[in-house]
Amino acid sequence: MRVLSLIPPMTQLNTPYPSTAYLTGFLRSRGVDAVQEDLALQLVLSLLSRAGLQSVYDCVQRLPDEARSGPVNFFADHVERYLATVEPTIAFLQGRDPTLAHRIASRGFLPEGPRFASLDVYVDEDGGDPLAWAFGALGQHDRAKHLATLYLNDLADVLRDAVDPRFEFVRYAESLATSQPTFDPLAEALAAPLNLVDETLRTLTLQALARHQPQVVLLSVPFPGAVYAAFRMAQAIKQQAPGVRLVLGGGFVNTELRELTEPRVFDYVDFVTLDAGERPLLALLEHLQGQRSAQRLVRTFVRDAESGQVRYLNWQEPDVPFADIGTPTWDGLPLDRYLSLLDMLNPMNRLWSDGRWNKLTVAHGCYWKKCSFCDVSLDYIARYEGAEASVLVDRIEAIVQETGQTGFHFVDEAAPPKALKALAEELIRRGVAISWWGNVRFEKTFTPELCQLLADSGCIAISGGLEVASDRLLKLMKKGVSVDQVARVTHAFTDAGILVHAYLMYGFPTQTVQDTVDALEYVRQLFAEGCIQSGFFHRFACTVHSPVGLDPAAYGIELLPLPPVTFAKNDVGFIDPTGVDHDRLGKVLKKAIYNFMHGIALEEDVRMWFPFKVPKPTVKRDRIARALQSY
Repeated sequence: MRVLSLIPPMTQLNTPYPSTAYLTGFLRSRGVDAVQEDLALQLVLSLLSRAGLQSVYDCVQRLPDEARSGPVNFFADHVERYLATVEPTIAFLQGRDPTLAHRIASRGFLPEGPRFASLDVYVDEDGGDPLAWAFGALGQHDRAKHLATLYLNDLADVLRDAVDPRFEFVRYAESLATSQPTFDPLAEALAAPLNLVDETLRTLTLQALARHQPQVVLLSVPFPGAVYAAFRMAQAIKQQAPGVRLVLGGGFVNTELRELTEPRVFDYVDFVTLDAGERPLLALLEHLQGQRSAQRLVRTFVRDAESGQVRYLNWQEPDVPFADIGTPTWDGLPLDRYLSLLDMLNPMNRLWSDGRWNKLTVAHGCYWKKCSFCDVSLDYIARYEGAEASVLVDRIEAIVQETGQTGFHFVDEAAPPKALKALAEELIRRGVAISWWGNVRFEKTFTPELCQLLADSGCIAISGGLEVASDRLLKLMKKGVSVDQVARVTHAFTDAGILVHAYLMYGFPTQTVQDTVDALEYVRQLFAEGCIQSGFFHRFACTVHSPVGLDPAAYGIELLPLPPVTFAKNDVGFIDPTGVDHDRLGKVLKKAIYNFMHGIALEEDVRMWFPFKVPKPTVKRDRIARALQSY
């Protein structure tokens, strides 16, 4: 029985989303004929080709003048230049034609549409190159990569305005799926006539089906922005090859479809599986081969043939141990065709979007699993399992041998310090040279000695949650860290030459304006003292599976009632008695941290960033410096 795993649009363009690599490697380790393809990448490369842009232009020609946006008009006026430059630019971003950087950086090669107006925010007092402020000595290749990324963003705007109003390179049609209580919006969209993007995706899907002739197709949906395309792919497969069994799984399913009762989902797929896919897939394949009854399926939704209602089947069997899931494989994914982008001028964001990283997990789940904003009750957090360092390094060596690339992104929710220490020692002992980065908790276990060991083993960057940068709120969040501790740990990483990115949060229950001003002051000091080099503020969202969502009264809030849910359920609104306008504050926080990352106004009063009156910070201006001195 052949199993084809597909990555639906949209995920990442610079590297494959790892779910199909994990599943394909596991299934092959169990003797299953498993293959995989990345239709997210294929769709973008098909649309961003000379032939693809010609088809986009044909769509533009059919638009009435009053329906054309600024990006569409610019594209139509410069279509010959776009047709001439799109394939060379894609080749440059794939690393196949690096010398083109000279022409792109000259600012005379690419047509510069509305997205290039963002360059005007970079101030050059001498009247020279406006990119010099942002890029400095980073070099011509990086400038060219940023310009080429703006060029692609212009084309994405054209696709959205002229072809498909839901189109995005990442969050494609996500509003159709994110916490949608009913299937109606998605069903309506799927019933609409195919547009150019849909037709292209349908063609690519049927080509993959013809190449591999699978009996089972796995659709791995990590984000809401991949749901619509996954259902379009399933629709095409059902029409072309109704005998192929379709299975839907992935991060979105695990988080938002846990209470699924919508029968129409099964017009498109045959099975929906929850949580880690290894055990459910083994049970499902045995069932399809007549070796197991439907009643013995594991964590699987089906539609009952007689009643037409959705049933959840969960025969109790132990999950496959993390140490036994095998080594991910990227066989079948075109590693030389991914696009290295440089979008936001943020050093950690660059790691996400620039370069191809082998994705690997140090341990399953989270060893802490207490944070009150996190889905700690779900399997991907709650079930913590590790593996011996020797097993992990065996996997690393096999992946390097297969891909020829030594960059690794450890995708754990929070990589355990004990496991990282053992991994680093094993890498050094074997003389395995890799570069790696990942997410951690800023806990005191990360001593200067351990940070240096991690750097010696190849660690180049670390991200971690500082969240609200308030000791009161960190305690309420059950982070298990303090601001002083974060300062000491991040400084230890920085001293070891490791880039540090802080995840920050605003809008947490009971967070006041004073809390927000104080948090920004802490962040200013952390940048000024060299503890962190990168950061980003995220708006808090309450989810139904988090401790806040499960016990809102403990956090001083009241949840808004949800409508009856038959499809997706995750985010839930709430009433916070503080009544703070967090959206207004969020714009200020993001502007301030962007400037802090570029060394601007690090000695100024943080109130300068607020265009309205806010209280004075209660944090002493040398608080972080004193925390570091005492260490």
